Amino acid sequence: MSISRSILLWASENKWMRKNVPSFGFVKSAIKKFMPGEKLEDALDAAQKFKTVNTPTIFTKLGENITDLSEGLVVRDHYLKLIDQVAERNLDIEISLKLTQLGFDLSVDETYERFKTITKKVNENLGNVIWIDMEGSAYTQTTIEFYKKIKNECENVGLCIQAYLYSTEKDIDNLLSVNPNIRLVKGAYKEARDIAFPNKKDVDNSYLRVSKMLMQTAKGKNVRVAFGTHDEDLINTIINESKYLGVPKDKIEFQMLYGIKTNFQNELVKLGYKLKVLISYGDFWYPWYMRRLAERPSNVWFVLKNIF
Repeated sequence: MSISRSILLWASENKWMRKNVPSFGFVKSAIKKFMPGEKLEDALDAAQKFKTVNTPTIFTKLGENITDLSEGLVVRDHYLKLIDQVAERNLDIEISLKLTQLGFDLSVDETYERFKTITKKVNENLGNVIWIDMEGSAYTQTTIEFYKKIKNECENVGLCIQAYLYSTEKDIDNLLSVNPNIRLVKGAYKEARDIAFPNKKDVDNSYLRVSKMLMQTAKGKNVRVAFGTHDEDLINTIINESKYLGVPKDKIEFQMLYGIKTNFQNELVKLGYKLKVLISYGDFWYPWYMRRLAERPSNVWFVLKNIF
């Protein structure tokens, strides 16, 4: 892991920085590269614009690791109201959230009931998928078991899987019995060398191995596969591999962050591939933002240029 990435991930977890840095005006200005604004209305307005170019979106209200179960009820109710607003505007928006945002650290059973309530309303009002964002490795196995349980009860659920973990291929084998909807990402948390690949090259190789595994599975099973990456080399390799494997375009989906490589996103759409843009909002953006910078430290220079 590079020094710059290590520093950015350390900064994402630093309590003093989490509390104080978001109040700095120049930092608030810098986050506009990655999100249209902190308010839900900002995200909805952005989704409305994407609708005009036939590009669906995925929404996530930023937040994690609540310390009181009552906070999770507020999050649940927020998403229930959001579903109503999305339906009223007739927008093509999926939802993605972290289980610790609903109270996973405090009560798995309560989190399950809250998530199920949101999931059922998504199915009834929007008819699409709700995604579970994967968090640090301490949550990987419990999140997978949570997903398998809810997937057996509610079909419209997807799970994020991280390619940088050594266990990923085994984890996917474990999930195939429930015909999963998978979003494959590289991974954005600071992990020990005995848990995750420390070098970018090894992470990329793992991502490609798993992507081939998922595409081959998608050919014969009712499995949705989405590739969450901005790495153009990886995306082009996946596209070439899909052609070699005979995977039709409608089985290939890319999910990319708002504001990142917009021109390349447009190119993928023109080529006929599915694309969804992930839009984040909310005031708890600092740790998420630092992880986004850590995924590609060169983005720091882009941000500094915009500030000064």
